[in-house]
Amino acid sequence: MLEIGADLLAAVADAAEAAFPDEGCGLLVGSGRRIVRVTEVVTAPNLRRGEASDRFELDPRIRFATERRLRGGDLRIVGHWHSHPDGSARPSASDLAEAWEPDLVWLIVGVTIGFTGQAQAIQILAHRLDRVAGRSHPVPLRLPEKSACNTRGFRG
Repeated sequence: MLEIGADLLAAVADAAEAAFPDEGCGLLVGSGRRIVRVTEVVTAPNLRRGEASDRFELDPRIRFATERRLRGGDLRIVGHWHSHPDGSARPSASDLAEAWEPDLVWLIVGVTIGFTGQAQAIQILAHRLDRVAGRSHPVPLRLPEKSACNTRGFRG
């Protein structure tokens, strides 16, 4: 299970919308193994932005800086997030082929053009990716707030 606050989920959605029509990406910081609790979202530059709208490469400097900052503490990198500009929050063949860390959760945001003509996150799903087997496993998403819809950052 992936537990993430509505404010953090909204931050991921906002960053994914801002990256549109390219893929946005970043890291999830938190704790836990069976129940993974996200306490921080890190947005990173997509090094493949403009090269191909359906690919991403997280800037390794952000990854290394985050790992250094977390070293010796209780928190760690628990996952990645990235967006799909085609509206699907399901792992692509490229995601499965490039998934090197099966213990990490992959949060995928489906983004498309909304009724207003602006990018809009329409679906967010969590997965564990198994590159060797070539498949993904859904991870249930849970918002810990009792009234998640009333949280300031949550847009629905």
